[in-house]
Amino acid sequence: MDGIASRQAHIIGFEFDEVVVPAHPGVINSETLAKPLHMLPVGGKESWSVQFDELPKLILRLHLSDGTMGLGEFYRDHEWTRVEQIADNLMGRSLDQLILQKLPIPLCREYDGFECAIWDAYAKQLGVPLHRLLGGALRDKIAVSAWSSHRTQDEIGPWVRQYQDQGFEVIKFKCDLEDDVPGWCARIAEHAPGMKIIFDPNQRWENPGNARPIIREIEKIGNVLVLEDPIPRWMMLDYKELRRFSSIPIALHVSLPYIYQGQRPYDAINAIAHGAVDGFNFNGGLAGFQQLDHIARTAGLYCWHGSEVDLGILEAMYVHQCSAAASCVWPGDIFGRMIRSHDLLETPLKVEPPFIHVPTDGPGLGVKLSEAALERFGISKRRIN
Repeated sequence: MDGIASRQAHIIGFEFDEVVVPAHPGVINSETLAKPLHMLPVGGKESWSVQFDELPKLILRLHLSDGTMGLGEFYRDHEWTRVEQIADNLMGRSLDQLILQKLPIPLCREYDGFECAIWDAYAKQLGVPLHRLLGGALRDKIAVSAWSSHRTQDEIGPWVRQYQDQGFEVIKFKCDLEDDVPGWCARIAEHAPGMKIIFDPNQRWENPGNARPIIREIEKIGNVLVLEDPIPRWMMLDYKELRRFSSIPIALHVSLPYIYQGQRPYDAINAIAHGAVDGFNFNGGLAGFQQLDHIARTAGLYCWHGSEVDLGILEAMYVHQCSAAASCVWPGDIFGRMIRSHDLLETPLKVEPPFIHVPTDGPGLGVKLSEAALERFGISKRRIN
């Protein structure tokens, strides 16, 4: 079947597998530290009250009338009612009816899971890798970092050294005002000389008065690559002053899935207009991330791709996105298999630290689901047809 006829195939069904994939023991943070990382409220619980690997994720297999199957993965803590309503709205549509950069889906956290499956199916029908829909790969492997949440002073040096020994050149840490960040830097410099660090306080240094003394101390040690979201994101004038104050590049995290926090592509434009940042951590679906990349590229700034410590389908999508993004230079947050006990793929993404390779196992995303892993980690199934 030629590409045009194939794309006229219509959607005949959605197959959903709900999974909970825990992290490897001990890899999130030191056992003596209880630091939940899910930033959004969950049910009746506050932000920062649930660990990310406790929350379910949704895997989608989108079925077309010509036998093509598109794969998608949703961000954690999906809303079933919305998922089912979107699926009902898409049922029966052909790919030729869909505008890939603006799908008929409301702005919500579930958007990117459907988008991933639709783009995967479209690329498969064309017989091309997914990055071709984004203009083609500029690189065939992507720089990535190691990762950890909070660590004790005694543990942090040897912990980082193990990643350096694997070949990683950068490690990212979560931190807050309770952490001795300069002490961490000193221990890392002692145990893993040459290793660079990205610190992400997730806005929890609260104000410039807290941030400046910490920055001065870590500047002296000299192993911090980037400082991400040190203070609340609305403080653009203070970001600008911190950028002037510090020799360490300041990055803003623009995460389009954080819709309910109001994050949008114009946040990147606003930060650039204020002279507030040296670059970005970008999260977003296929069309959204490309839009953000174009903003950064035009401004001559660098970015990396963020994550929610995801599974293999979303991470494969991220790698395709990064390969086609000119601004995506800093090492990305594509380290899910390092943290999670499985990625749900038959063959894991190829990681050769400090790089991850663009998947090549067929057209589209270039990955295949592991049925055994779906069975092992599955908690429910639903089908709409």
